[in-house]
Amino acid sequence: MKKLFLLGLFLLTSCATVPVPREFAYKPMQTNQYLLASWQKITDSSSPIRIYLEGDGKAFDYRGIPTQNPTPKNKFLRNMAFSDPHANVVYLARPCQFVQDPHCKVEDWTVGRFSEQIVEDTALAIKQISQDREIVLIGYSGGALLSGLLITRHPELKIQKWITIAGLLNHTDWTQYWGDTPLYLSLDLQTLPSVEQQHFAGARDKVIPLELSKKWVGKNNLAILPHATHNKGFACNF
Repeated sequence: MKKLFLLGLFLLTSCATVPVPREFAYKPMQTNQYLLASWQKITDSSSPIRIYLEGDGKAFDYRGIPTQNPTPKNKFLRNMAFSDPHANVVYLARPCQFVQDPHCKVEDWTVGRFSEQIVEDTALAIKQISQDREIVLIGYSGGALLSGLLITRHPELKIQKWITIAGLLNHTDWTQYWGDTPLYLSLDLQTLPSVEQQHFAGARDKVIPLELSKKWVGKNNLAILPHATHNKGFACNF
């Protein structure tokens, strides 16, 4: 009964547009190569830090042509982070989103969006943010795969829990499913990392098909929201 009640809350809650709260400070994170945009609310030195990792953003236009700026137009994950009442919350953009970075190139948000350099630089940004504290890592869409790669390749990160929302978890399967160009400059996730985890998928998601989510996650740790799409029908925070 409790699970059904919680599921009902997920379905009834929508993330309305949320302005940047005053307690969130914009902090650009300089890494080895990329500058990553972040908005941070850190108010308790003893609590875990909840890091929301953005999806792929506007990587392609409606014609399927790569854009010149991958900054997401949809505010779904930002709204979710800004609505999170926990003491320590960070919204972390992907490389080349929200910033003018001379190191950015189109490959960084297309075929190389999960490259080794991007994984390593994102890990460095998270280490700078967390300062060796425990982390709840929340990855949305392509941010789910990137977060999984971070956990797999950087066991020194103190991941208390891993949460994915409408998550891509294997880009090879995904591009083959749609007949798209393989992400040949990207790393991929072959197995899920061994940490506490929970995955949320929308039954009406037309970007990440439910059958792929079931294949990647299996029956364990997968919550299916029957009315959710790729960016609607989820709770404002997890």
